[in-house]
Amino acid sequence: MRRVPDVLDVWFDSGAMPFAQWHYPFENKDAFERNFPADFICEGVDQTRGWFYTLHAIATLVQDSVAFRNVVVNGLILDEKGEKMSKSRANTVDPFDVVSRYGADVVRWYLMHNSPPWDSMKFAERGLAETRSRFFGTIENVYRFMASYANIDGFTYAEDRLPPAARSELDQWILSRLNSTAQAVDAAFDGYDSTRAARAVEQFVDELSNWYVRRSRPRFWAAKKAVGGQSVSAESKLAAYQTTYECLAGLAVMMSPIAPFFGDWLHRRLHEVGGRDASASVHYANFPSCDETVVQPELERRMALARHIVQLVLLLRNRSQINVRQPLGRILLVTGGRVDRATVEQVREIILDEVNVRAIEYVDDSSGVVRRSAKADFKKLGPRLGKQMKAVAAAIAAFDDATIRAFIDNGTTEIDTPAGPVSVTTDEVEILSEEIGDWSVAHEDGVTVALDVHIDDALRAAGYAREAVNRIQSLRKSADLELTDRIVVEYQASPALAAAIEANADFIRSETLAVTLSVGAEPAGDHREQFSVGEERLALAISRTTATGSAGTA
Repeated sequence: MRRVPDVLDVWFDSGAMPFAQWHYPFENKDAFERNFPADFICEGVDQTRGWFYTLHAIATLVQDSVAFRNVVVNGLILDEKGEKMSKSRANTVDPFDVVSRYGADVVRWYLMHNSPPWDSMKFAERGLAETRSRFFGTIENVYRFMASYANIDGFTYAEDRLPPAARSELDQWILSRLNSTAQAVDAAFDGYDSTRAARAVEQFVDELSNWYVRRSRPRFWAAKKAVGGQSVSAESKLAAYQTTYECLAGLAVMMSPIAPFFGDWLHRRLHEVGGRDASASVHYANFPSCDETVVQPELERRMALARHIVQLVLLLRNRSQINVRQPLGRILLVTGGRVDRATVEQVREIILDEVNVRAIEYVDDSSGVVRRSAKADFKKLGPRLGKQMKAVAAAIAAFDDATIRAFIDNGTTEIDTPAGPVSVTTDEVEILSEEIGDWSVAHEDGVTVALDVHIDDALRAAGYAREAVNRIQSLRKSADLELTDRIVVEYQASPALAAAIEANADFIRSETLAVTLSVGAEPAGDHREQFSVGEERLALAISRTTATGSAGTA
């Protein structure tokens, strides 16, 4: 080799890359023209004066054109404290070790969903573990749930596909979300915003697992037992299979640009379930296109409101330390803003079933369940208002409930002072709430929900029955019984719990595939255990039976 004696700028060598890689203009003219300018390049922010500039400078001189249409700039990976990783600080991470323990897809997804690539991000290994369990684990659980029942029922996707309009509203909702998500993810990738794409996929996974599949479980169980004494048609069950399959199939393709290995695994497993060629890779599949005829924005809005209300009620249950298996009497919704009574009525049964509450009531304002007051934030307002602070604080303290409600809805209000009007925002004021009576209240994003936490004897008995179901199911699981196995149950319980079990025997048998449910002084069976239900005591014994009588009959 020999040294080049004259060097203008070594970066101009890198800037010549689009031409040099094809040995253009001496050969490969067609290949060069097909690939120039590049769709995008990706490098660190420190390349702004170097590579990014010289690529454009040389391309402009030689071709009177830009060298690339888009640039994705990489920020820095920082440690948990936000400090730059360096050997001197001993805060570096070995990427090969991390990939070997968590997998390349988990690392990639964590980096993509955490923050846009062009922002520096704090790296925490616990985030990898959370991504693996919360995201990838959830998808795998949905697939294995569907596959386990598909194997029992002999389902294959080769069966005639039911049109979306012939399926339940729940099916139509998740198919609408699948298509609108595909549209959002496609647009995000087109805009080189991989973080927005990853987060849209994550939201869909949450909706699929924590709402659609969970609410559809009775349909997968349909041929094995009548849930709650109600039968489920074969067509409804087929629709549940097909809808779940289609959602997972679309998900496998949408996630594959960021998680190529897991996306391919899921795609191939679905092909096995669907009776198709399992050797076909997801990377040969077309990216899902949005079927506008399936998208129902109003249905999506209605279901989103239902989920939001459910989330708030469950938050109130948790705050009041009332288990969701314990039925409650009523919730109160404050109408206005996002909460339209007619809309809520369309999803009433879903809400009540999710939160295990008997009734929904409506009021025009929250004054009957919560007493609110306002207090100025002196640290935020003081530096801005100076001498006007005292008058503004007094005016804020005098807000009545109607004024506070309007203030929250608008996000701002105007206060008259001797020196003129002053504008104040909600983040400069502390809203204090005092709950009234047996009501527990929550407010978020324009939705105000109150939960009646009073439990009478009838509600307590119904709660005990659900607790008994939970304990029997737990014993079934520890006994490693098959999903379809029927059982006989013997029990001994303290008086209040025994009375509740007797009063709700049909429900308990139906939910647990119990052919018989009987009292025994010392319960006998193949599998026995004792449980506590609050202050009550329950002894259970179950045995698998080959009896052919339907669950729900003594």
